[in-house]
Amino acid sequence: MRRSVLLVVVLGLAIVEPVSTQGPGAAAVRSPEVRPDRSVTFRIAAPKASEVKLTCECFSGEKPLVKDEKGVWSVTLGPFEPDIYEYEFNVDGVTIPDPRNEKVKTNSRPSQISSLLDIPTSVPMFYDVKPVNHGSVEVRWYPSRAVNGTRRLHVYTPPNYDKSSTRLPVLYLLHGADGDDSSWTLFGRAPAILDNLMAERKMAPMLVVMPFGYAYPPVQGVAGDKQRADFEKDLTDDIIPFIQSNYRVHADREHRAIVGLSMGGGQALNIGLRRLDLFSRVAGFSAAVPRNASTTFKDVVADAKKINSSLKLLWLGCGSEDGLFTPNKEFSDFLTTSGVTHTWSPSTGAHTWINWRKYLQEVAPKLWSATT
Repeated sequence: MRRSVLLVVVLGLAIVEPVSTQGPGAAAVRSPEVRPDRSVTFRIAAPKASEVKLTCECFSGEKPLVKDEKGVWSVTLGPFEPDIYEYEFNVDGVTIPDPRNEKVKTNSRPSQISSLLDIPTSVPMFYDVKPVNHGSVEVRWYPSRAVNGTRRLHVYTPPNYDKSSTRLPVLYLLHGADGDDSSWTLFGRAPAILDNLMAERKMAPMLVVMPFGYAYPPVQGVAGDKQRADFEKDLTDDIIPFIQSNYRVHADREHRAIVGLSMGGGQALNIGLRRLDLFSRVAGFSAAVPRNASTTFKDVVADAKKINSSLKLLWLGCGSEDGLFTPNKEFSDFLTTSGVTHTWSPSTGAHTWINWRKYLQEVAPKLWSATT
């Protein structure tokens, strides 16, 4: 509550433009302004502020803004590579989103809300909506015995799903901490990525289920062990049966995969490697693997032969600037030492959707062949 009140105070005192700058005929403060050369001007009207700084995934550190005679702070930076970046202003020590940008990254926990900067290019990116056949995303509610309530998930069905009688494989795609079941659609651009891959005949049509990765809302403060155990029970005992009853999918492990990012990557590895009766493909993107993975997964790798014969794909990826890079690399080394076949795909970059979108584009075609 104190955070919300403070944000309102800052917005009210520092950001609202005075009438003299927003009177009849005056131009509104525009931010961000992306130029043809991919440089960007960031602006914020904060006439009473003493200092304004900018942080963005498109550069390292902080950049100071300069105030003009009307109280508008600005800085022009770049050019930047085409991508979608998160950024925030810091006004006199308080971090806030850009009040002139309606595109924001929201959270399921009371964490920082960031603004989104989309740097376009003349050639559409792999995550852009292109003139191809498009799938659909449905918001579904299902009864959960695991948590004794009704829960929400998002389901992606591929193009022409309603016109076919073919059963499909299923990818269970998990979000990270602060996210929810809408994250892969809103910020991960999963529907567009999958549509484009299928249009290029690189990926088999599949159903993608995006559940809420918390058994209980994070603000309730339910202990981590119970959160993890009840989410797994919800997934295996409630979600999978719900999908099989309501969608035209295969019901065997051969046609079921589990993939996740960060917190969801840790869930995917924990559940997928221990439930080989349910999943045949497992992947973690910047996965939240424990530092003591050699102990945590000791029981799993005890039978490396079983894992190797059961899994058609075990994939790990992480950026070199990611705080989770070292534990992911150590986990990969541990798997190698234990004789577990897997793919370790390190990349550049940090703990960000910039990488996770790329990982999905790379992994989705590996799940099932385009002729499946």
